[in-house]
Amino acid sequence: MKKLLLSFFEIPAADFDRAVDFYSKIFKIDIQKVDCGDSEKMAFFPNSEGAISYSEMIKPSTDGVLISLRVESIKEALETIGQLGGKTVVGRTAIEAEGMGHFAIFIDSEGNKIGLHEPKEN
Repeated sequence: MKKLLLSFFEIPAADFDRAVDFYSKIFKIDIQKVDCGDSEKMAFFPNSEGAISYSEMIKPSTDGVLISLRVESIKEALETIGQLGGKTVVGRTAIEAEGMGHFAIFIDSEGNKIGLHEPKEN
């Protein structure tokens, strides 16, 4: 049995609604918003593997941990990211380890540095 190490991730947002719209359009998914009171908001990705979070305790940043999210087409995702005000840092790049596919890195609408992973086609 493969041990999964990723339990949950949170992407900080300065503008909650803008961030939810940004990720909904990139991944073409519905992201469920949950109001957690006056000072915190969360919007959960499908299967609750992660969320967009708004709180005074967490701030968007290009420094720190880098998470990579799976996409079918990095090229298409980066085009959408650019249209939505994001910025490509590293374009579509082959992963040197055999059979791992491609990656890219971008700055999202909130100023977070996020990775994309496009697995190798079978």
